[in-house]
Amino acid sequence: MKALSRKVIWKKLLANICIGWLSVTACGVRAESVTITVAAFPALDQIVKAALPEFYKVHPEIKVHVLSREFADHHTAMTTAIATGSNMPDVMLLESGYMGRFADSGALEFLTSSPYNASQYQNQFVPFTFPQGSSAEGKLIAMPTDIGVGALFYRKDLLDRAGLKESDLTQSWESFVQAGVVLKQKTGVYLVGNARDLKDIVIRSNLQPGEGIYFDVNGKVLVESPRFVRAFKLARMVRENKLDARTMAWSAEWSESFKRGTVATQMMGSWFGGHLANWLAPETKGLWRTAALPDGAYASWGGTFYAIPNKADHKKEAWELIKFMTLQRDRQLDAFKTQDSFPALLATYQDAYFDQPVPFLGGQKSRLLWRDLAAKTPAIPLNKLDPIADEIINTEMDKVLAGKKEIELALADAAIMLQKRIRHSMRR
Repeated sequence: MKALSRKVIWKKLLANICIGWLSVTACGVRAESVTITVAAFPALDQIVKAALPEFYKVHPEIKVHVLSREFADHHTAMTTAIATGSNMPDVMLLESGYMGRFADSGALEFLTSSPYNASQYQNQFVPFTFPQGSSAEGKLIAMPTDIGVGALFYRKDLLDRAGLKESDLTQSWESFVQAGVVLKQKTGVYLVGNARDLKDIVIRSNLQPGEGIYFDVNGKVLVESPRFVRAFKLARMVRENKLDARTMAWSAEWSESFKRGTVATQMMGSWFGGHLANWLAPETKGLWRTAALPDGAYASWGGTFYAIPNKADHKKEAWELIKFMTLQRDRQLDAFKTQDSFPALLATYQDAYFDQPVPFLGGQKSRLLWRDLAAKTPAIPLNKLDPIADEIINTEMDKVLAGKKEIELALADAAIMLQKRIRHSMRR
């Protein structure tokens, strides 16, 4: 009896230990729960938070803290974290426009290497996304989650008033500008918010193999190429004909122009339709339509990626979350339906949601159009100097638009400045 009592006592004691110790399940040892930090920005922060209940069902041992900052503040904080090696999250969300400055920093994990081996998933994504998330050496540093398919948005009611049709806008870049002239004469509205819009799209369109926006794969500066000359000429035509409202994207004036109907078109990523419907100009429901870019152009405009800093504390758990968010069809579709986050995952593309008409766009089946455009969009190699090149080109563009400089000289000066930056970066 004494031996039996002693055995019972030990069983009860062990049971109590099991109940009180979070790292034990049914008296079988498991890893203690780990909390990972995800650095995000709107609306990606909401997408991650919405997915966590399902993620916890699969990975109850991982807890997720979402650290959210406004878009620009987030990328500034991530740049600082990379530079200082401090305040590093486990998962870092990055927008494609910032990928160049991170791609060759050496501060992010190569996801095509062990233990991640992400190459096995490449054929599951829209073709241009993996190159867009890779370093200059072709090593994947971030997994794609959503994409921005370059598209034209236009006010059909304003075109109708001017006696214009969609093909007048899309046939060629020259016809686009000419349509703007007619539109201004007959309705008084502007064609675009800023003449820069044409430059931004044309320099990103129909790139040849091995070409980035500003540099080729060997680092050669491309800003004096015919692509840039044409982009600058088109932008100058718009300004000379007073077809742009001279507003800067995301400014209060820019937003107000869509509410008031003073600007007839906007070229941007497919996600722009959601912005119009949800907060920019919801009262204009039914008046907008979307189309392919003029002149048969295809361009990527935005997109989001998940990366793991190589100084992250919990890389294994970070990778589990990234796979869950990027490879799960349901997660990608949920983000698409709730936040207009156009999926990068091809497994989503046969879902019935793509066939549904979009009420804000007058019942147009716009998602089918964007899906087709995504398949034709070329990959754009990244360069760490892309953000600097963008600033230099915009500065020279403004000088041309103000009539202070000829196009050829502006582009030549831009090329000289970029070559100096290349030499400086090589000496560092």
